[in-house]
Amino acid sequence: MLIKLVEHIDLNEAYAYLHANEAGAVNLFVGTVRNHSKGKEVVRLDFEAYDAMAIRQMEHLAKQAFEKWSLVKLAIIHAVGAKDPGTPVVVIGVSSAHRDASFEACRYLIDELKKTVPIWKKEFYEDNSVWVNAHP
Repeated sequence: MLIKLVEHIDLNEAYAYLHANEAGAVNLFVGTVRNHSKGKEVVRLDFEAYDAMAIRQMEHLAKQAFEKWSLVKLAIIHAVGAKDPGTPVVVIGVSSAHRDASFEACRYLIDELKKTVPIWKKEFYEDNSVWVNAHP
């Protein structure tokens, strides 16, 4: 498993890690900063995490995914710090023999990450800023 919090996401590293000759599918979800939210222009996002707990929860999610689907490899990478629009901020990747498992596991992992991993996002607009998710 490749699980980490980083300042900058390297998409090539994620794909290189997930590649395996026994995998017929590599699914790589990349979440990026969009330039708008709630009708306002977003100028940047700041991400903060409770590092030790975030890694532990990401590892827990990875173990659940390996139990539910037949996966070859799995990666969960989330960025922290200030990020501009267009910047990758989260990568969920899995490789598996068949595509169904990779699609399903990827969807499960990103949905559960957003619900349960202690990473907080603050949106900055031209006129103000707001914490977007006050939990988990």
